[in-house]
Amino acid sequence: MKKYLLLCYACYTCISQAQTVRQPLISSYTGLGAYSSSHADAFSFIINPAALANAKNGAGVYSERRFLLNAFSQYTAVAGFETNSGSFGLQADYFGYSNFNESQLSLSYALPLGSKIDAGVKFNYYNLRIPAYQSSSAFYFEAGMLMHLSEKLHAGFSVYNPVGGNLNKSKNEKIAFLYRGGLGYEVSDKFFLSAEIIKEENKNVGVNAAFQYSLVKQLLVRAGINTVTAQPFAGIGLKFGQFRVDVAAAYHQQLGLSPAVMLLFDFKKKQEEAE
Repeated sequence: MKKYLLLCYACYTCISQAQTVRQPLISSYTGLGAYSSSHADAFSFIINPAALANAKNGAGVYSERRFLLNAFSQYTAVAGFETNSGSFGLQADYFGYSNFNESQLSLSYALPLGSKIDAGVKFNYYNLRIPAYQSSSAFYFEAGMLMHLSEKLHAGFSVYNPVGGNLNKSKNEKIAFLYRGGLGYEVSDKFFLSAEIIKEENKNVGVNAAFQYSLVKQLLVRAGINTVTAQPFAGIGLKFGQFRVDVAAAYHQQLGLSPAVMLLFDFKKKQEEAE
């Protein structure tokens, strides 16, 4: 039964006229700090490009083995740099294996528009490769905005591929568009709540809800759920100076476990110490 479901999953990816948005199954885990000013990290701008304005300087890598299958592995690498002219971010993604894979390179830019609003944009180059079938590529963009409603409450909105993203015009194949809006509330310096509504082309409206709690300075816990796929996820993060290592997993009732590992490096601490 599991193999049948996985085959349907792969076929849908290949033949859908609107190519599904390929994000980590637990993207709410990696991008949890997007709707925050103090909990943002190097991965936050994968959810909303404007979050790059709060992430400052940092880098990270993420690896996910979807349903414990090598063919459904996903890898993401990110880096963010703050300059006098705004913040820049780089992102590289890879999903699949030799006979079917998707890759993407992204360049992001964000800057604060005053003390209450941040804006950002991301430019992407996407490539789909199926050696026995086709190889297609497309350019598209994302844009987002974050509003700091108060010191603890933050809201954001972003659009993913609002126009363009055509892979094969003759077959009317394109990358799906996606809209999302979310809220983040910093209950305290240890506890943070986040929720967002997502609408992807040809899919039902979904809700991602998650929280982060710092048990001690070196240990944090994250957990939440994606209502579209009904997949709960959870993970823990351990801090070692400028480094942080997270181990997380999502669970699907029919398809099983999807484990993930995330590594983060924070440049800010080193700079602050030097100052």
